[in-house]
Amino acid sequence: MTEYLVVSAIAGEAKYVPEGIPVVLTGVGKTAAAVATAKALAGRDTSDLVVLNIGTTGALRDGLSGLYLPSEVINHDINADAVRAIGLDPQASLTIDGGDGTVLASGDVFVSDPAVRDRLAERAHLVDMEGYGVAFACREFGVPVRLVKHVSDTADEAAMDWPALVDASAKVLGEWVRSEVS
Repeated sequence: MTEYLVVSAIAGEAKYVPEGIPVVLTGVGKTAAAVATAKALAGRDTSDLVVLNIGTTGALRDGLSGLYLPSEVINHDINADAVRAIGLDPQASLTIDGGDGTVLASGDVFVSDPAVRDRLAERAHLVDMEGYGVAFACREFGVPVRLVKHVSDTADEAAMDWPALVDASAKVLGEWVRSEVS
């Protein structure tokens, strides 16, 4: 029987996850997300486990709204070309099974600058701060992961209103989890 572990950056994003489903709160950023996810996976039987990384996301392209399940997550703030130039693999992109074809850019930069948004929009549809870290940890443990992101803002000046927008996204995310695990 499939077991689920919900991983989210903050309590507000996981506020409506149904009772009885374990939730790990990672804190903000890729490193915190990777460490918290790895700690949670190291302490349990993962043979029937699926990680659901739920959270808010910024839309990098006009017209995007609602819920997305990205098929790829990129680490947008690593200098991947320089790392490749010295002969190493930066693992800058991870494929996520069961996605909807969207690409999520993940990084430690809170995107609120329209110029940064436009640059990222050339490679991705959405942006967050934890998805890559969660996906990387799950891959290292051989655990399937689904990234489930709800658009809360447009990753520009409007992103500064994010604290007021989290609850609306959390309701949609909680309902998705409820329908997924039922």
